[in-house]
Amino acid sequence: MDAIAVLTESFSRVPQLARRAVEGLTPEQLAWVPAEGANPIAWLVWHLARGQDAQIAQVAGTDQVYASGSWAPRFGLPSDADDTGYGHDEEDVRAVRPESAQTLLDYLAAVHEATLAYLDTLEAADLDRVVDDAWDPTVTFGVRLVSIVDDDVQHAGQAAYVRGLQGA
Repeated sequence: MDAIAVLTESFSRVPQLARRAVEGLTPEQLAWVPAEGANPIAWLVWHLARGQDAQIAQVAGTDQVYASGSWAPRFGLPSDADDTGYGHDEEDVRAVRPESAQTLLDYLAAVHEATLAYLDTLEAADLDRVVDDAWDPTVTFGVRLVSIVDDDVQHAGQAAYVRGLQGA
């Protein structure tokens, strides 16, 4: 299996993980927090999709799925392509209120489709391109993609944990 196939497989696991965390939950269950300062399932899944969407669009040189659709209102948010959840305070986190679990899954599916379409354009040599030289060692495109998947999987796992705490 080549590196692009490994990345494709890795990204393809994220929607499955998110589905198990959110499927069948009510908006109230999606917004539930286990403790003050904790993140609800709605925010965790929205954020993992937003982060992937913004970062893939940046490297692909395309519009974000979020910005090119009418997604923000479906999450109870103003349209802001720069809002990915990074730096959110508790009030910002609570403001993410998807219409339904399906809204989260639909957005993630659209992001996933765009990600796979982009990965399909890559060759193994593309992964060695330096995308951030502010770090030592410098960050290659391959490392950036692994970082995105890693972040997504962590947030999907957190969402599953919060679901489990609810007994759902």
